[in-house]
Amino acid sequence: MKDLNGKVAVITGGASGLGKAFAEKFGSAGMKLALADVEVPVLEETVANLRSTGIDAIGIPCDVSDAESVKNFSDSVFSEFGAAHLLCLNAGVATTGPIVESSLEEWKWVLGVNLYGIIHGLDAFLPQLVQQNEGHVVMTASIAGHTSFANMASYNASKHATVTIAETLFAEMKEAKLDVGVSCLCPGFVATNIFTSDRNKPEEVQTALAEPPSEEEVTQREAALEWLRANALQPSFVADLVHHAVVEKKFWIFTEESHTHAVKARHSEIQERRDPTAERIIEEL
Repeated sequence: MKDLNGKVAVITGGASGLGKAFAEKFGSAGMKLALADVEVPVLEETVANLRSTGIDAIGIPCDVSDAESVKNFSDSVFSEFGAAHLLCLNAGVATTGPIVESSLEEWKWVLGVNLYGIIHGLDAFLPQLVQQNEGHVVMTASIAGHTSFANMASYNASKHATVTIAETLFAEMKEAKLDVGVSCLCPGFVATNIFTSDRNKPEEVQTALAEPPSEEEVTQREAALEWLRANALQPSFVADLVHHAVVEKKFWIFTEESHTHAVKARHSEIQERRDPTAERIIEEL
């Protein structure tokens, strides 16, 4: 989509992190914005800040894991703006821990947001893009959609699924000769709030935890967050890459060259029928 001015961008997980950076970038390009998020106070603050710069923006509380909530969001978008052109399916959460200690409630929560959030967004908005034969869909996957980190099974699974959904949609739009672009964003570590996703865990997920984290685990998590803040990419940098991909209709969006080596190494293991190497994943990233 070369001409973004006056078009409508729909962004899930739009209150903070990557979603907020997308909003700022596409809003500055003249797009009207519809943001969805579960964190209502933060969403309201983000929308107010965008409006203060002259950007036409609305914010709708929305739980992307709930199909009805996403349908209500789309109804609000079409009622307010009459159309949607750019769909950024970005909402995401993460939880950590070995599979043997992961509750079903945690699996449902992560897959509900990260995977069904994508599915519900496509169900609610894609028919409009197809009907008008104009638009672009950006799905936020991760480098975890191409590798498999230990202790992050539900997150890995959701991102691998996102990658294949994006590839499938890209093929379908090409086959149908529709002017609907698709991009798959596969970032590495970005300075967002995803590693503090616990703040948004539903009550049933919280109560399903066997026991609270130990003092050592809390210390390790805090140290990891400090490292992330010091070394992670800034969301604005990633937003620039996404903007370029939308305008130039590029499918793959990787944020770091080292990711190419990680993907090649994994595919080499598969082709040569070698066991997965955990050390390879850590070293490459």
